[in-house]
Amino acid sequence: MASDERPTTPARLRARAVSAGSSATAVTRNAAAALVEAVGALAHAAIDRVLLSGDRVTSAAEAKRLLAGDDNTEELADRIQRVVVLAVPVVRVVARGARFTRLPWAMLASSSVSIGLGVRTGVRELQLLASLVAYRIEDATGEPADPELVEKAAIDLYLHPGRTPDLSNDKLHLVKLTRKWVLRGAFGRNTAKRAAKALEAAELLDGKELAARWRRHA
Repeated sequence: MASDERPTTPARLRARAVSAGSSATAVTRNAAAALVEAVGALAHAAIDRVLLSGDRVTSAAEAKRLLAGDDNTEELADRIQRVVVLAVPVVRVVARGARFTRLPWAMLASSSVSIGLGVRTGVRELQLLASLVAYRIEDATGEPADPELVEKAAIDLYLHPGRTPDLSNDKLHLVKLTRKWVLRGAFGRNTAKRAAKALEAAELLDGKELAARWRRHA
């Protein structure tokens, strides 16, 4: 009895390989998008908690002292865990595609513990930075700081301590924030110096001018 299946040719094999590769790329892209979305939700919730508390960090020195203590992120544990769960498979893909051979890629890619530590540390850094930004605005204007302005300025400073926050658009650079939090944990990088620079930059902000610029671009 003749088979209805056509013989597998090199061209068919190539087509299957291309199709499988495209599917894998789509899955990876979707996973990365979900991760970025989760990081954005985590950052928003972390800053929101700071602003609702009413407590403010008033100097870079105070923030650095607090960073040296407990991370104080228990209330965000579920959101942090979601980021870690989404991050691990994405980091594995990055590790498999990396060309560096001296680093223990397999170990780093599977280390949810190290990724979790990096994310928790990053959340605490961003919270203290946002608190200081809010203080600078409120102290200068005598009014509550706009939460969207605080979030925008804090993330801008966190990612680029040497730049003045760009308020001309509402983009939060969540992809860069995701890379910073997730890859730092996976690769065991210490960014304490960069966080310190961001805090020092926040301490020098002109809160009144920042709020005025925000109103102009609103």
